[in-house]
Amino acid sequence: MNVMCKKSFPCTGVILSGGNNSRFSGKNKAFVKMGAQSILGRIYSALNGLFEEIILVSNDSVSYIDWNLTLVPDLYPFRSSLTGLHAGLFFATTPFVFVTACDTPFVKKELIKTILDSIESGFDAIVPETDTGIEPLFAVYSKKSIGAVNMQIARQKFKIRSLFKYLNTKYVPEDILREKDSDLLSFININTPDELKAAAILEKSSGLFL
Repeated sequence: MNVMCKKSFPCTGVILSGGNNSRFSGKNKAFVKMGAQSILGRIYSALNGLFEEIILVSNDSVSYIDWNLTLVPDLYPFRSSLTGLHAGLFFATTPFVFVTACDTPFVKKELIKTILDSIESGFDAIVPETDTGIEPLFAVYSKKSIGAVNMQIARQKFKIRSLFKYLNTKYVPEDILREKDSDLLSFININTPDELKAAAILEKSSGLFL
């Protein structure tokens, strides 16, 4: 059973490996270094200790062979965050999964705990919500939601945001989120080299991870 989740709601950690990294000249963002650790290393450190099982969804399992991760492939022939979520739900051995992406360098363990502590019976998804919108890739999903995921994939509706009108969703409000991550840095993701440089400057100026 998961170490930190409520005992009645065991949960698996799921990391989505992302797309083809075209805006990074094909370089795998997960292995890009920020300080002493890669982005994936930071994410793993945040998830480790919260979950007995951590799944990484990738069709390139060889790249991650040295990591203490359960490696699983996409089950659909095309890749998107929704098909990645589907694979995580399919292979997880627990009734809930916590999902995040491989390009989020500032993930805070305490904020993950807040999301996990928000799990309640009867909800299919637990999703952070801020003034700028929702964060579907820092969220908890019930395995029961896999039917809606399959339905949206069949309709070629590949954005996770398209799911929530079909799920009983609990939103975690911004004031609760800021109690553990005052600047909401956990939601920053890196898509381009310029964004990586900006994140490094942010880290240096704020003393993060130093």
